[in-house]
Order: sequence, then structure tokens, then C-alpha cells
Amino acid sequence: MNYIKHLNGIFHQFSKDTRLNPTHISLYIALFQIWNYNRFPDEFYINREEVMKFSKIGSNTTYHRCIKELSHWKYIIYSPSHNPFKGSKVKLFNFSTSDKQDLYLDSTINEQALVSNININKHTININKPLSLKKVFNFFKKKDWSEKEAEKFFNYYESVGWKKGNNPIENWQAAAESWMLKIDEFTISKRKESKTNQNTDLPLDHFQDNLHTNQNKNYNEPL
Repeated sequence: MNYIKHLNGIFHQFSKDTRLNPTHISLYIALFQIWNYNRFPDEFYINREEVMKFSKIGSNTTYHRCIKELSHWKYIIYSPSHNPFKGSKVKLFNFSTSDKQDLYLDSTINEQALVSNININKHTININKPLSLKKVFNFFKKKDWSEKEAEKFFNYYESVGWKKGNNPIENWQAAAESWMLKIDEFTISKRKESKTNQNTDLPLDHFQDNLHTNQNKNYNEPL
């Protein structure tokens, strides 16, 4: 059994069959994978829990309906078992395509792969990722920042794959300048906090001394 020709054939059949929904296809792929594991025998036994896990079907009712419909529509032959110690029996038909059709499908796949690679390369070029730590050092030096801070910036974004959240960084110089601004803001904030803490931590005697007066006043005299 030719693995690739079978998949090409079954996907071609899926595209023409309007009765199918994603659950049918997911279930068939799960059965195909088990068939593959068993080296494509004429018939094989399945475990319902295992097939539901592979196909991501959460409902027993949906599972039984879809597998019976696949059998009724001649994608498989399904023989349910009423013995809890013995799995149900399944037979999958060979949907290998003809050479002509297979060639057409292969050329389509190759064309799609080529477009995909072009898009990936274009996307890679758009991501202006620094090629080396030295390049980052030079940029930070021009901005009068230390190599230590440049190294922190480089190591951080290298560790997260040069992304902000889930989005790739398209301009690392802009990200570096944003990094510097945040450091400046943090430094100013810390200085203000430190100054406030210094005033708060002054001893009570300091304030008492400021309130102290050496003038002797007679409070018995009217104002």
C-alpha cells in the first residue's frame, strides 16, 4: 500500500463528498494512523477510547454516528464488538490514485511549498534581527549606553526568539531605543522614591529641632 498515493486519493475524495464534516475526516485520519501503526493489514481491531482520543471526539454519540456513517458511505467497513474485552473490527479501503492524478496532486503540493518558502524568506528578511552581539554593542555605544546594558538587551530578546508577545520584532533598533527609555524612566522613578524615603526616614528630633525656639515668651500677656 502506497502511503502517499492513498492520502492523495482519500483527500481528493473528501473534497468531492459534501456529506462529510470535519469530525468524519478527523475520525478517518485517526483510523488511518492506527492502520499505519499496524502496517496496513486487511483488517485490524480498535479501541473506542483510543480512537476518540486520536480524533479529538469527546462524545460517544458523535463517535458512533460518524464511524457508522463512514462505514455506510464505503470509506471503511466497521464491525462493532459487543465484547468488552475485544475491540471492534475495522477494514479500510485502498484509495491510491492513478499515476496521472498523483502527478497532478504532487505538482500542486510542490507549487504550494514553493510559495510557502518564499513567504518565509520574505518574512525573515523583514525581521531586522541583529546578527551579532557586537552589532548591538555598537548601537548602544552610539547612544552613550554601556556594553553591560547592551548585553542585557541582547540576552533577553535572544532568549524569547526576538519577539514581543507573539509578534516578531521587525526593527530591533526601535526595540533597543524603547529599552533605553524604559531604563531611564525606571531610574528616575527610583530616584524619586529614594528621595521620598530619605525624607520619611528622618528622625523625629530633626523636626523637633526645626520647631524649637530660644525666645522666652510670656503667655500671660494679652495679644
